Amino acid sequence: MPQMAPMNWLTLFFMFIVIFMIFNSLNYFCFLYFPKMSSFNNKISSINWKW
Repeated sequence: MPQMAPMNWLTLFFMFIVIFMIFNSLNYFCFLYFPKMSSFNNKISSINWKW
């Protein structure tokens, strides 16, 4: 039935958006970042204040 085609495209669009958002959120929250704090701490400890 051609009258129901826009409804089908709308549901496919919303399903794509939901899957896209789930995929992006999983990639964002599952990424573990371990910063190298040793070099940062060495830079801070080597600063000599002059006052």
